[in-house]
Amino acid sequence: MALFVVLGGEDDGDGGGRAATTQTQTTIDRSGTTDRTQTRERPAEPPPPPRIVVEGGRPRGGVERLTFESGDRIRFVVRSDVAEEIHVHGYDITRDVPAGGSVRLSFPARLEGVFEVELHGTGQQIAELRVSPG
Repeated sequence: MALFVVLGGEDDGDGGGRAATTQTQTTIDRSGTTDRTQTRERPAEPPPPPRIVVEGGRPRGGVERLTFESGDRIRFVVRSDVAEEIHVHGYDITRDVPAGGSVRLSFPARLEGVFEVELHGTGQQIAELRVSPG
């Protein structure tokens, strides 16, 4: 008969999805001696990206504030009831979003500062992107 002990590690609490979970498995044989120890690390799941909802060509709830550190991965989703082009100033990134659809944006935070995210056709600001030193 074998006994299995599984211990789950805790994250480091940084909230940035960078923590790892450690899992240790120890098998003890019938004589009571340790047969094998195995440790695996799994990256913690990143939090879901922020969602910006556009209704009638305006951001629901007002302009969304998105804050990241230099070196992070900037990720967010725009869902819109109108067809538009999403434009991230400074990074000069554009993505089309269809009416009734959504688009995911994901890119590295290489530029520090405050940048506007807008519906390009109407010039309506939907988010403020703030990237601070890491």
